[in-house]
Amino acid sequence: MTQSDPSGVSDLSALLQSMHPALIGRPFVFASIPRQALAGLAFIPMGTFCESEGVTVIATQTQARNAGWPAGDAWGCITLMVHSSLHAVGFLAAITSALAREGISVNPVSGYYHDHLFVPWEDRMRAMAVLTALGKQPPKAG
Repeated sequence: MTQSDPSGVSDLSALLQSMHPALIGRPFVFASIPRQALAGLAFIPMGTFCESEGVTVIATQTQARNAGWPAGDAWGCITLMVHSSLHAVGFLAAITSALAREGISVNPVSGYYHDHLFVPWEDRMRAMAVLTALGKQPPKAG
């Protein structure tokens, strides 16, 4: 499967070698808001997920502050620029395992085109180094 395939890349070696991590330069927060509050937001959040307790919203720290939400932990967002298939096996496992070996917490979020990794703000540069090194490793013989 090639990068131009509309369903995305699914080969693990190709994914790791072409993931090209890109750090977004502003901090994000996770918050939970009531479902009815979602329609009234004055901004489009980076992400949302509906849970029984409320809607999880991923927003910039500035957006959250302006909305009057309690300040939570700041997270760096690293977008993996490869168009990964939603059917790819082992991609996030390889990434989260590499970050875990370095003691870096990660909250992955998969979009249609890309995977996004939320890491503690203070660990964002270390996470970028881990991902860059992971992408340079030669493919494993199998």
